[in-house]
Amino acid sequence: MTSFALNARGAGLILAACVITTFPSHAFAQGPNPLIGTWKVNLAKSTFSPGPPPKSPGTRTYTQNGDGLKLVSSGGVNADGSAGTNQSYAAHFDGKDYPFVGSTTADTVMITMTDASTLDVNLKKGGKARNTVRFTVSKDGKTMTMSQGGTNAAGLPQSNFLVFDKQ
Repeated sequence: MTSFALNARGAGLILAACVITTFPSHAFAQGPNPLIGTWKVNLAKSTFSPGPPPKSPGTRTYTQNGDGLKLVSSGGVNADGSAGTNQSYAAHFDGKDYPFVGSTTADTVMITMTDASTLDVNLKKGGKARNTVRFTVSKDGKTMTMSQGGTNAAGLPQSNFLVFDKQ
């Protein structure tokens, strides 16, 4: 009887471990998604390749969208003085492409939370992959970094690193 109790307890521990390891990484059992809120680009800490950087920073506002995120961004002022692009999407963490409005380089977005503070974004234009972007929120929740690689609207390689401050 004792060995049965140990085996049942062991089986329960194994089952619990399986549930924990298969639990979706985008679920926020510890609290709300740290990306939620408004973020402003810190141009002094950011790099743009190819440049030049914009004249004034843009903002990004993330809100909860069921089991995903909604983004509304304001593009600030471009390097040439023209208005930056306002972009938006409402996507879920389900591996599907969703419309990305306002971008010159992409028309769909797919989002994945790789851990509680990291968002991976895949952007496509006409069904073809164009950019990959990773957003990571600092442990104190005050800073977000963005690493972007791919091609710009002219089809040239781009590699940008942006730092955002929480507003």
